[in-house]
Amino acid sequence: MDFLQPQLSDALICIEPLVADHFEALFSVASDPLIWEQHPNKFRYKEEVFRHFFDEGIDSKGALLVRDTVTGDVIGCSRYYEWNSDRNEVKIGYTFLARKYWGGLYNRSLKTVMLKNAFTQVDRVIFEVGAGNKRSQLAMAKIGGVKIGESEINFPGEAYSLNFVYAIDKKDFAI
Repeated sequence: MDFLQPQLSDALICIEPLVADHFEALFSVASDPLIWEQHPNKFRYKEEVFRHFFDEGIDSKGALLVRDTVTGDVIGCSRYYEWNSDRNEVKIGYTFLARKYWGGLYNRSLKTVMLKNAFTQVDRVIFEVGAGNKRSQLAMAKIGGVKIGESEINFPGEAYSLNFVYAIDKKDFAI
């Protein structure tokens, strides 16, 4: 199993490698402008902007499609990126879920499955959260993320944005 593009599941979510054929189903979720209101690029609900986000995810070789385990419906995506074997860490991010799945339960499930998988290969997971994304900052606190810094990040094809950097260490993982 490739730890950056696994097939994993629990009672709530299933994740699988993102492939080109997923575009239409994922865009139908991403086309909701309210999903993006706190993200660095508030225009990802537009097809041409989302297409760039999607294609960059495919090229990353770490993007994952998220489905509801019970219904099989596509509900969002996430990504492993910037695996650094020297520092023994990987980043998780670029996550979004359909608003129907907001409220913590599904995001927590997704992050738990991804963290468990990551910790089979690394000792630390990093998250970069937009400084204006209060929902994701609260979610980080709920899963044990510790703010370790701030950085300006230039997401491919987008303007620089201020991000808060969070970490979860394997030894502290208790979800």
